[in-house]
Amino acid sequence: MIPAKWDRRIRRANELASTYAFAVQGLNFYSRVATFQKSFYAEIDKALGASPKSSAERPVRDELDLFLLLPNLSPFLSLIQQAAPPQLAQAASALAQKGSAAWQRTIENFWHGDAELDLNAQPADGQFGVDPAGENASDSALAWIFLQPYAEYLADHREPLQIDGTPSTCPLCGAKPVAGVLRSEGDGARKSLVCMLCAHEWNFRRVVCPSCGEEREPQMAFYSAPEIAHVRVDVCDTCHTYLKSIDLTKTGLAVPVVDELATIPLDLWAREHGYHKLQINILGV
Repeated sequence: MIPAKWDRRIRRANELASTYAFAVQGLNFYSRVATFQKSFYAEIDKALGASPKSSAERPVRDELDLFLLLPNLSPFLSLIQQAAPPQLAQAASALAQKGSAAWQRTIENFWHGDAELDLNAQPADGQFGVDPAGENASDSALAWIFLQPYAEYLADHREPLQIDGTPSTCPLCGAKPVAGVLRSEGDGARKSLVCMLCAHEWNFRRVVCPSCGEEREPQMAFYSAPEIAHVRVDVCDTCHTYLKSIDLTKTGLAVPVVDELATIPLDLWAREHGYHKLQINILGV
């Protein structure tokens, strides 16, 4: 079943690339990244699969196997240099030339740093740049994309977690959500959030802002476009953030992390109306 989820992501990216001309470049990039991530996940599983599941109480970020990870970074950087948009490709080239000590520092800084990737100070073209603290956001993005299958493997191999309430960040790794998901439940739909790093999905209240906690209905709204009606923009007029939610009750074949990437016009609409994204995706959008 594990390889199947990667296959679904890759297949969905290829399907949407043939439908949404405006997203072809980004989806093709994601398809190649996901293919690498699938192989990397399988390698991690081969190395660690005999280990018992970790306690749900142990945070994902307490684990970091550099011996396993570092040998895979060079082929990853080569892929990014070939397939990524120019700025990210240049960052990969620069990082590749720095050698293993710099690679380790980049991985550790991201993994043990703040439990989020805050790149919302991005220019409108969606490029990864330099954040206000002076750190290279492109290097953080590279570490994020590289570490995703490792974080996802660790999340998949946790004992079931009992959650009190509806946390706004991932209960396993502390990262922000990259998308919301709506699934059928009774006569309506229940909402969950998908972690930007480990892909863990957890239940969340439908009319609550995951950024500021606003729950007054007049301050919360959602918007969609007829052409992509299964994806909507959930906005908060208190903190002016937004998050896209994928409605599986309308399109059951959607894959949330992929459909989120593909629906760029909704991001453009949100920015034009003064909203900033709770968590950008791997395309820098």
